Amino acid sequence: MATELRTSTVSAAEVEADAVVVGLLQGSGDAGPTLAAGTDEIAAAFGANGELVAELVLLGATGKAEEIVRLTSRGAVTAPLVVAVGLGRVSGDAPGAEQVRRAAGAASRALSGTARVASTLGRVDAAAAAEGALLGAYTFREYRSNGDAKPPVGTIELLLADGDTAAQDAVTTAVAVAGAVITARDLVNTPPNDLYPASFAERAKVLGEAAGLTVEVLDDTALAEGGYGGVLGVGQGSSRKPRLVRLVWAGGDAPRAKVALIGKGITFDTGGISIKPAAGMDHMTSDMSGAAAVVATTVLAATLNLPVAVTATVPMAENMPSDTAYRPGDVLRMYGGKTVEVLNTDAEGRLILADAIGRAAEDEPDYLVETSTLTGAQMVALGTRTAGIMGSDELRDRIASHARAVGEDGWAMPLPEHLRPELDSRVADLANVTGARWGGMLAAGIFLGEFVPDGLPWAHIDIAGPSFNTGGAWGYTGKGGTGVPVRTLWALLGDIATNG
Repeated sequence: MATELRTSTVSAAEVEADAVVVGLLQGSGDAGPTLAAGTDEIAAAFGANGELVAELVLLGATGKAEEIVRLTSRGAVTAPLVVAVGLGRVSGDAPGAEQVRRAAGAASRALSGTARVASTLGRVDAAAAAEGALLGAYTFREYRSNGDAKPPVGTIELLLADGDTAAQDAVTTAVAVAGAVITARDLVNTPPNDLYPASFAERAKVLGEAAGLTVEVLDDTALAEGGYGGVLGVGQGSSRKPRLVRLVWAGGDAPRAKVALIGKGITFDTGGISIKPAAGMDHMTSDMSGAAAVVATTVLAATLNLPVAVTATVPMAENMPSDTAYRPGDVLRMYGGKTVEVLNTDAEGRLILADAIGRAAEDEPDYLVETSTLTGAQMVALGTRTAGIMGSDELRDRIASHARAVGEDGWAMPLPEHLRPELDSRVADLANVTGARWGGMLAAGIFLGEFVPDGLPWAHIDIAGPSFNTGGAWGYTGKGGTGVPVRTLWALLGDIATNG
């Protein structure tokens, strides 16, 4: 069951719901919490002298970010339960969008199993409240048969100010964006025995065609004929043969620019002959997170009729050890002719991405953006919530700014020239890894840059940590696939649509 979100302008004190959510701001110093905007009707119903806040404080409410406090309404308002969610401290006149997203998500998680929820957070920031509420309500229950998991919130009624048409339009877009994130999450969370190159390609095709995209799927025979040595090399150890999917959104009547999106689609990664440790290998079901995000974002561009031409090039393979697997010491001839010596078969993502970059560049895009769960070094450098972004300086910084603005977080990283010689090979044009322990994320970015034509603005977003949450839930992010960086890519495309 998916959560339904709708909007209304009914009084928060009179809305028909099982629970009504109010925002609570954390005070500075010794000051206590205060109610956020949009709660006047509820506050008045409890009394004119601040009784609602006083009762919440008695129950321990402080307004701390994501704090949940429940109060029985005792008939003061129509909903039997008032749920206060902390927004944290405010810098300026109102909470930031990410504060609202996270509060809305925390409320949705806390109210799982509730049939009808109304929220006043829509009067604080309608788009952020819609995104956060839907993403916080997300659960992946496809494979549960024992009924242990609570269902998500059934319906969320987002309360808006009367006559605020701009807020309504913002909610419509936010619901579509949240839907794209959920699509990516569903793909990532699907186990690898059901999501393998052929089935992933089929799901991408169905999603693309439903949105009116032009779809091309290359099977292993077509990949061999086309010279995609990286994708074929990585995928040759598996009985599930590789694919490469192309999704094309033409950008409507007058596209502002052409953007190439590329996502790594390793549907499961054992490491190949350079096999990974068994502990944590189950998380490698998420090694196609970049591909999931790119597919979902391209479909979103068509759904919302974005005036930017977007072409997704998505290589898909399963990296397995077997008697047919590629080996350390092999030399692969990549799409376009460049040769790569394989020193580590667990550095497979960059090999399939090199093929995809070469193919995408033939379309002569104005920008090329690739995203992937590329290196464990990303997590060593930046942790599990901050993506590492490399590439052309201006585009890299532009994407990092958007990532932080939408709450997905990203940090600009360099591509030091002194690391390039460490990728020199004794037998090929370059090797797929360096011989050093240090700077692994940066070396991977430098490797990818070798396949980008001179003068083409490009960026690589390493989402090894941010794409999959192995810890506890927080804000609007539950366990498993997060959908990062769909919202970052969407913000970038929107920026390009406006500013070129």
